[in-house]
Amino acid sequence: MVFDVMFLRSCSLAVRRICSRAPVQTPLRSIGTSQTTGKDDEEEEKLDLDVWKTVMKTQALPENQSDPSPSTLDFNRELVEMWHQAGKFVPKDITDEQLQDLAALTTKSAKKKFLKFLAIKEAHKISKKEKRENKPKPEMITDGEERELKNTFLMKFWSGSLDRLQNWRAAQAMRFGQPLVYDMSYERHMTRREMENAVSQLMETEGFNRRSSDPFHLHFCGLTPGGAYHRELLKRYGAETWERMLITDTASQPADVFPREDLVYLTADSPTVLRQFDHRKVYVVGAIVDRSIQSGVSLANAKRLQLATARLPLDEYLDWDCGAKNLTLDQMIRILSTVKDTGNWKTALEFVPKRKHCGFHQMRTGKTQFVRNHSAAPKNKTDGHNRGRERKTLWEEEG
Repeated sequence: MVFDVMFLRSCSLAVRRICSRAPVQTPLRSIGTSQTTGKDDEEEEKLDLDVWKTVMKTQALPENQSDPSPSTLDFNRELVEMWHQAGKFVPKDITDEQLQDLAALTTKSAKKKFLKFLAIKEAHKISKKEKRENKPKPEMITDGEERELKNTFLMKFWSGSLDRLQNWRAAQAMRFGQPLVYDMSYERHMTRREMENAVSQLMETEGFNRRSSDPFHLHFCGLTPGGAYHRELLKRYGAETWERMLITDTASQPADVFPREDLVYLTADSPTVLRQFDHRKVYVVGAIVDRSIQSGVSLANAKRLQLATARLPLDEYLDWDCGAKNLTLDQMIRILSTVKDTGNWKTALEFVPKRKHCGFHQMRTGKTQFVRNHSAAPKNKTDGHNRGRERKTLWEEEG
């Protein structure tokens, strides 16, 4: 009984201290005192149970906050480290952005596939780094040593001069060249891996266009500032290099930049065949990498924008018995640039990978004729034996 009274008095003192510090937050009811009849005849104070619960919760709160639950990123990081120590094929180092992509995956198999992709990517980087380090460095020639002179009548063409020449052509194309538009409004149709692949193809596209003799004026339409495409391009090029790029990027749609009657959207699902390249038209290419091959996405986008559509004459020149008709973005710039310079579709379609088709139609016709002549031979064994006997008799008569 004495112990209970002492505990209640300590609680009452704590309540009075809290009430004296913040009397507005917790209003107190009147606390009365009464004498208790008992053996000890000691006074007990009546406490408000609500106030007492509040005091006990405030005292227990720091203890609960000292041991917080781990976040999702920390859990995934520990999971990757555990799998790495178990000998599974996972990356050794992983960034927070990659951990967020890993946390977005729902199944265990999807997480394993994503970690395997990151591990392969990390292995390629390590291999390239080792090759650069093991590559023999050129010997530095000091001023005191004699240099070996080469007898040549040609002047050395420095790489800086080539860069200035290519940049000058690209600048001229921005003023007088034919526009070529890449529609960048396909972010929601691609995964992060497909997005990175698309940006790599766009970088190859820009490099080939800058190296060509008559480059296009590249337009990146529908490029949302701060979007997934824009962030990945800034990550690859760098902010300073991206600002100096000789291309035009805008968040507007192609129909808002060019007259609608001059635009032609190139898509493999179009019923119209592009038989002749028109230098007055502005061709639009959908900047999408679709590994699942969702047919009709670019055609639906072109119809939504109310643009004319066309497809490359692949069936008219190539035998598409095998392989999909989807071409990469860098293959498209090579085909369009070649047909623009030469006007010959057969020469331009040489850039189509050989694994996607069985050759041109002329080559296929010759092969078919050869197969027919071969199939016209007699299948009867007796006929073949008789013909062999006849050839032997003729050979003996001539001998």
